[in-house]
Order: sequence, then structure tokens, then C-alpha cells
Amino acid sequence: MEDKQFLEYVVKALVDNPNDVKIDRTVDEMGVLVTLSVNQADMGKIIGRQGNTAKAIRTLLRVIGMKNNARVNLKINEPEGGRLVPPAAPGGAGMSASTVDQAMEDLKGI
Repeated sequence: MEDKQFLEYVVKALVDNPNDVKIDRTVDEMGVLVTLSVNQADMGKIIGRQGNTAKAIRTLLRVIGMKNNARVNLKINEPEGGRLVPPAAPGGAGMSASTVDQAMEDLKGI
């Protein structure tokens, strides 16, 4: 439970809407999965530039897990209407939804 308390403390300190922070913790044969939901307006603060804030939080959760002999993973739920896909540039250089999905999958492995 230290992992859930730690995550709640850190996330509530980062966001503008701490009352909207919801954390679920499940344990299975793969380890501990901590699922985080925040207000849509706070997603950028939790993810950070190039995902650096999310990576840092995941790293710290893993350290707490190692201390307790558990594998801890963090899943950040996307709020309703949370995905903003920039429009394609005239040359077609916009970011597609599949690119965003792939980037999020890449972050999960870190």
C-alpha cells in the first residue's frame, strides 16, 4: 500500500484538481498494477514533456516495489475526450492517433 499512498501524495501535489485524482490498486500473478485517473486538464502535468514526469513517477514506484519485493506498474487512464490530435499539416506531417497510441505503449515499457 505504500505505493498507492506515495502516488497519491505526488500526483495531488502536481495537479490543479486534486479532488479528481482516483487511484486503484490491483495485485495479480504479474505484480501490482496501480491505475491513475486525473482530471483531463491535469493530464499534461502528469505526463510531462516527452513523458518525462510519467517516467519519473514510474521509476519511483518501481523502487518502492523493489523495497517490498513486488513489481509495480503504473497505468494512466486517459480521460474522456482527453486525446488531442493536432491537425495534419499541409504536407501531411500531423501526428495520427496510432502514433500517439504507439508512444503511450512505448512509455509503458519504461
